Amino acid sequence: MTSRSRHPGRDSAEPAEPAGQADPGSASAELFRSEPGSHPRALLLSAGLVSAGAVALAAGALVPVVRDGSPGFTSWPLLVVLALVPAIAVLRAVATRRPGLAAGLVLGLTALAPGRLLLDLQLLADGSLAARPELFLPDRLLALPSAGPGLWLLVAGHLLTLAAGVFAAGTARDEAELAGELDGRRRWRLLAPVFAVVGAVGLLLAPIGSGNAYLLAKNAFEGPTVTMAGYLLLAALLPLTVLVAVSSPSTEVAKGGFAGGALAALAVGVPPVVAGLVVDRLAVAPGSVAVTVAGLVLLGLAFTRLDVAEEDEAVTDDKAGEARLPGLFWWRLATGGLALLAAASAAAGALAPVLTANGETPAPETPARWLLLGAAVLLAVPALFVFVPRLSAFARGIVAAVWVGVVVAAAAVLSAALSVTEDKATDPALFGVTLPVPENDGYSAGPGVTWTFIALALAAVAALAAVITGVVERDVADDAGMDGPRASGNVLTPVVAAAVLAIAAFGTPVFSAPGYAPAGLWSDFGAASWGLLGALAVVLGLYGLVVRSRPGAAASALAGAALVLGLRAAELPLVGSGYDGASAAIGFWLALGAAVVSLVAAGMAVAGARRPE
Repeated sequence: MTSRSRHPGRDSAEPAEPAGQADPGSASAELFRSEPGSHPRALLLSAGLVSAGAVALAAGALVPVVRDGSPGFTSWPLLVVLALVPAIAVLRAVATRRPGLAAGLVLGLTALAPGRLLLDLQLLADGSLAARPELFLPDRLLALPSAGPGLWLLVAGHLLTLAAGVFAAGTARDEAELAGELDGRRRWRLLAPVFAVVGAVGLLLAPIGSGNAYLLAKNAFEGPTVTMAGYLLLAALLPLTVLVAVSSPSTEVAKGGFAGGALAALAVGVPPVVAGLVVDRLAVAPGSVAVTVAGLVLLGLAFTRLDVAEEDEAVTDDKAGEARLPGLFWWRLATGGLALLAAASAAAGALAPVLTANGETPAPETPARWLLLGAAVLLAVPALFVFVPRLSAFARGIVAAVWVGVVVAAAAVLSAALSVTEDKATDPALFGVTLPVPENDGYSAGPGVTWTFIALALAAVAALAAVITGVVERDVADDAGMDGPRASGNVLTPVVAAAVLAIAAFGTPVFSAPGYAPAGLWSDFGAASWGLLGALAVVLGLYGLVVRSRPGAAASALAGAALVLGLRAAELPLVGSGYDGASAAIGFWLALGAAVVSLVAAGMAVAGARRPE
């Protein structure tokens, strides 16, 4: 059943009943009945947990989070409002019998809670490195500030929010089942993810500008480990939350997901903006502004009509099936567009200066930027073919693989930049403070670093769009009765061989050179190693899906894995050329071997397709 063939009374996008009441035939009323599959008690428990979490977060803003420390301004009224408004919205949705909206709100808040928790835990790891002036602004050098009672209240608030999401999931699932299938007539399917990406990029930038010697404002990759993990998690989960919400068959769940994710984003972005406006020697940074703007736009979209009005609700099943095709078109458009934007950003990051000199000494350039340029080309070519209808499905499968090449190259570029600039922020002279320290010109991060951050975020979102597009493609094929053959079981042998070779290829160096110590998985694990680990995980995941995939999908996945492995081998000419005496190492031959075996497996997947039993 699609939303176009349902009775109009079941469409949650039509607010026909007065506030506080529900049509007996509506999904809202059904979920509040004591029938199998409904979760009224779970939803009430979820609302109670998220309310308790909001109270804990508000209380944490009233007491010190660091012993003998204080915030940089009177922030508790703002923090209390940001903590309580989401809970009030959830309680009102429950009181007015709108379970889908309440569940969506809770799940949106829950999705960003782990990242917010990690940001707060930085105060426990080392509060002096946390750029959180709304909670703690150091006024002197502190070796390791002790955590105060407010921090534990904040941690409890985030944990209660996470628990609330567990109980709200069942209600969201039931609302989606009662709503039927999404027929592709959803508004903001592109606008909302775009603003979510804007917010994700903002989360990777410095949250605040600082002229204070005791508050070091750094972007996500330059900050301490716990903060970096928190911002990376937030940057990944914000677009994911919006994409899942916009894809929900239930309009109410979609609106709640928009609002919950937006309110959580505002809780992260608004305090630094206010601190930059009112605290001496602090300035508003573009990153927090981007997060705030994205949050406000997403919150505004939650108050609009999400489903396009239908001219005729009583349509045949065949026409309802045809109505899903525009959805596939838009998802392919989003996948290709985001991949091209990611490729363009990666190219800009490779060609722009990665470092700028603070003195007269010329800034060095890392050879890894040529690998980033190669990754950009590798992503741009299949992204262009996503727009070609006859080749779109195959190209989309390749995009779902080669995006991780941007991650590998970007991690190498950022690792090289951080190794040079990691000490620059500790120089008090950069903050207008005169201390008897040796002169240190050093280097600063150049525009190439910013573009590389943007490329990372866009590549991740493009990959997510590619995966969702693949799901939509499969649903369309199933609905059309096109349940074709599966890849032959004979392909398992070369796939296993390719997987073993891939593990060795990413774990061993591609080239060796005098004085060169490459990042690895088993030794010398550094920032660049995270890119290698991510690429290996993607490649192994693709291999695992091959046997259960249709021949075309299996071939595109294997071809994409081969291209990623080819990029790994290409480090020898692209990066190794920047080092004197560079020569091929065992990883080069392993990567080439894995790529060749993957291509052989792709051919076998198409040639020996078997019918499903």
